[in-house]
Amino acid sequence: MPWLHQMAEGLASAGTQTRESDVTGNSSADESFEELFLNHYGRIVAALRRLLGDRGQAEEVANETFLKLYRKPLPQISDGNVPGWLYRTAMNQGIDALRASARRRKYEQVAAVDEARSQQGEDAYEQVLRTERQQRVRAVLADLNLSHGQALILRAGGHSYKEVADALGISRGSVGTMLIRAETAFEKRYRELFGGEEGL
Repeated sequence: MPWLHQMAEGLASAGTQTRESDVTGNSSADESFEELFLNHYGRIVAALRRLLGDRGQAEEVANETFLKLYRKPLPQISDGNVPGWLYRTAMNQGIDALRASARRRKYEQVAAVDEARSQQGEDAYEQVLRTERQQRVRAVLADLNLSHGQALILRAGGHSYKEVADALGISRGSVGTMLIRAETAFEKRYRELFGGEEGL
């Protein structure tokens, strides 16, 4: 991957060499951050676009990288190479995004095959029942606490605990507890609304 090495060298030597001390710890941190953003955002997006193959996703990952730097300034690093840190972090997040996409595609393919199989042997009555149950599930999800509903939807969509935690802005260790509470709340509300009709 020669483009990867060229991009790394370009980021390390491009523009002004912004040092960590310029980004954190002084009154002009916002100005330094803005300068760092303006000098390196385009290059990072370009590298991520080549990695991910999608400009929109590349911009999202680049934004997350800069947001990470803005929210939590870098710890002391020996050479103070902030552009290098940005590039490494962006590439790591890009690789994580590729892995998540691959997992999502795999789950979607399996779901599509299952759906096709289930529809082959399904008569009109079964299809109506399935559609009605989906509507009930959606109604209960809409009635839940927003974060509980989101957690259930993300997890049912095949997202990992890390992805759920990132999406909801909570710690990874809290995801299991949140999912248990969300499932309990979902089941309780479903029984309240539809338990009599389904004999629950």
